Amino acid sequence: MKNSLAKKIETMKKIVLVVPAYNEENVITEVVNEILLSQYNLVVVDDNSTDSTYLKLLNTNAIVCRHPINLGQGASIQTGIACALKRGAEYIVTFDADGQHSLSDVAKLISKLDEGYDIVLGSRFLDKSSNVPSLKRLVLKLGTLLTKITTGLELSDTHNGLRAFNRRAAQNIKITNNRMAHASQILGEISRLKLKYCEVPVTVSYTEYSIAKGQKVSNSFNILWESFAESWLRK
Repeated sequence: MKNSLAKKIETMKKIVLVVPAYNEENVITEVVNEILLSQYNLVVVDDNSTDSTYLKLLNTNAIVCRHPINLGQGASIQTGIACALKRGAEYIVTFDADGQHSLSDVAKLISKLDEGYDIVLGSRFLDKSSNVPSLKRLVLKLGTLLTKITTGLELSDTHNGLRAFNRRAAQNIKITNNRMAHASQILGEISRLKLKYCEVPVTVSYTEYSIAKGQKVSNSFNILWESFAESWLRK
């Protein structure tokens, strides 16, 4: 029993959750405190929020980085990954700040990294537990088609913010797209670097708050087009 507990503690020390945050004052304290109670290490990157997000973060025990100007979610993830690597992380998990992700899913991603995968991607579509709005589902399915065309990757969900990297993948993947198209860029990097990847089923909970905070469908189409255009330009 003692050996098992010691092994668990040692494993937890290697894991860092990276949470990009922008104007999440309504939920950030709850999300951060739940992660901290789970004993995962945590880095939150505040992307120059204009509300009280940053002040609320300072009242938690999280490690907090703050951008001096608003740069976008992609830049926040890159900042968080760099910080986690400096702190010696072996496994890095990106986790949304709006309360959509389930902390219980993190262990499933980590277990796949333990099996030898370089990156593990969460998927809303490997089971039927996520209440994805129908129009958003259509956009996401279009994203999987474009991803297959541009990268050759066979995926069921291409824009899920819950993903896990081992240290080697985190060191080599470079996110230069500062805003929402970073998700497609990460997939392009998986293909370019020939990283070993897999998907696992995860739950994404769509609340009134998260839907209101999320991307409009029109913006989602713009992101898909931007990602597709960039992929072809790189060829």
